[in-house]
Amino acid sequence: MASFDFDQPVPRDGTASVKHDGRAAMFGTAHVTPLWVADMDFAAPPAVVAALTERARHPVYGYTLCPEGAFEALQRWLAARHGWNAPREHIQMCPGVVPTLYAAVQAFTRPGEHVIVQPPVYPPFFSAIRDSGRRVVENPLIERDGRWTMDFDQLESCAAQAGSRLLFLCSPHNPVGRVWSHEELDTVLAIARRHGLIVLSDEIHADLTYPGVRHIPLATLARPGDRVLTTVAPSKTFNVPGLGLSALIADDTERRAMERAFGMLHVGASNPFSVVAFEAAYRDGGPWLDALMSYLESTRDELIDFVTHRLPGIHPVAPEGTYLIWLDCRGLGLDDDALHDFFIAAGLGLNPGASFGTGGSGHMRLNLASPRAVIRDALTRLEAALPRR
Repeated sequence: MASFDFDQPVPRDGTASVKHDGRAAMFGTAHVTPLWVADMDFAAPPAVVAALTERARHPVYGYTLCPEGAFEALQRWLAARHGWNAPREHIQMCPGVVPTLYAAVQAFTRPGEHVIVQPPVYPPFFSAIRDSGRRVVENPLIERDGRWTMDFDQLESCAAQAGSRLLFLCSPHNPVGRVWSHEELDTVLAIARRHGLIVLSDEIHADLTYPGVRHIPLATLARPGDRVLTTVAPSKTFNVPGLGLSALIADDTERRAMERAFGMLHVGASNPFSVVAFEAAYRDGGPWLDALMSYLESTRDELIDFVTHRLPGIHPVAPEGTYLIWLDCRGLGLDDDALHDFFIAAGLGLNPGASFGTGGSGHMRLNLASPRAVIRDALTRLEAALPRR
């Protein structure tokens, strides 16, 4: 395995970073270790940095097409990493996963119709629906002994409701870290098939899975006639979320509907740097990703051991995928506002679980994608703060 130094700090203050320079606005103070927004405090893969540097040397940054090399790099990546031979004609470049959620609501539903979500889940799942004048229908996940699963009986009831048109699937799931099994995904498809649901599968975390766990793209299990759209991006995998380029993979009918939705907004998908980073990441980023996941696995395991044995009242949910840790803090006996204030007082900036909707109360989401010394310091602060709560 190639050697990459994930222990090396990369100063980010003063770079207009949401995660770092946005601390005061988010937490009321800049004096917290930022463990919230889902981007990493690691340098992007050297191949990506080199490609961007080379492109920056060309002094014209005009309107930019997406080169065929970017499509080919993604196709090779999906085939090699996920066993998915996605046809080139089914791939559409988009200006990010969140814009894709909004476009899908516009493309496949009318005002007042229903979109199903599975909370606790990534907050833009809710806003994409509500901002568009559609109705959120919740199919809450079930938590048993620290493991989260889908409630398929209730999902069936949601899908059967008049006006249900679309299901947003988070796969792997943010924030609970589940990588859905073959059986679970088959069941989702069967329910969607019975009720004519369209499924948009957000697979932005697909490449961030831990040893012994395999992500299965939903589309690889679909039958002819199933209406499945998949959104993927290099942003989380290779730490380039600020560049904004994603890809949508769907059959012709759904893809054309999405093209029309984006066309109504006249939103361009690419810029001179996003396409270069996209292609370089998927073409040459594999060794870096493999080293990253080994590093994250060790950090994850150390954090879980520390929390389990030294932080009474907090239970860590071991993620199967993503670099996010879902912390069950209900044992501390604090309401959500007090819990948020407790972490800030400890000098830590995390995402409040309540922001992820039903099932999130009493939880916090911690981003562990920082140098291990940063995570160790955060845990030590938390341990010292517990007696003062």
